Amino acid sequence: MKRSDRLVSLTNYFLENPKKHTSLPYFSEKYGAAKSSVSEDLDIVDRVMQEEGFGHLQTNPGASGGVSFIPGFSGENANVFINELCTTLQDPSRILPGGYLYMSDLLGDPKMVNKIGRVLASAFSDMEIDAVMTVATKGIPLAYAAASVLNVPVIIVRRDPRVTEGSSVSINYVSGSSRKIQTMVLPTRSLQEGANVCIIDDFMKAGGTINGMISLLKEFNANVGAIGVLAEADDEEDERVVENYTSLVKITNVDMKQKTIEVHPGNFSKNR
Repeated sequence: MKRSDRLVSLTNYFLENPKKHTSLPYFSEKYGAAKSSVSEDLDIVDRVMQEEGFGHLQTNPGASGGVSFIPGFSGENANVFINELCTTLQDPSRILPGGYLYMSDLLGDPKMVNKIGRVLASAFSDMEIDAVMTVATKGIPLAYAAASVLNVPVIIVRRDPRVTEGSSVSINYVSGSSRKIQTMVLPTRSLQEGANVCIIDDFMKAGGTINGMISLLKEFNANVGAIGVLAEADDEEDERVVENYTSLVKITNVDMKQKTIEVHPGNFSKNR
């Protein structure tokens, strides 16, 4: 195989297998090339990935050494994308009763969802994450997008148990915004004890839903590895019950009378 063909094949392999450790002999046998040639190919792929800002190759030396693709999103590209999100969300026609914003069009656009997932996942790509968790329903597309980049399974928390999922664990939690008692359910076979979980959600106001998922993880003796949200509301009336999270945008003011929305970048850049 020509070098140009190998470079295309290698790049495609890494994009389809993020964070998967692969030995150099595997590539050498697959392409019928010397290890030295494969090493040179990997250097080229790594350089272009870093120049384009979508990740890098991590090499582990030694007899059991190999290489893995660590997905990323350059700070410059992320800032441009987040500013575009802010502009999009400031459209007054998005205002909904209660000060919420209409975002279903964004969450229904595969290209947009994949980019949001990549940006969120880039903040956690260096962490040991075993699964991505979200609550049904609007956070599901973002969770799958982030999980595909982190190369881990998705766990969906539901409001009601389902017969098809077997025995489950349920908890009651207090919604941060409405202060109502609600229920969360997760099948017992969904999560292994001691797993590191990344929680992903589309919108966070006071953080009651995310706090409920944190409580649910404690029932499984699992750990909260990271928390990522697309948008957070900066509402002084609701006390935030969640800390140590990463947000892409922050909605600071929704004036329903004047039909104006103020949206600013979240804490993504600060937490990188």
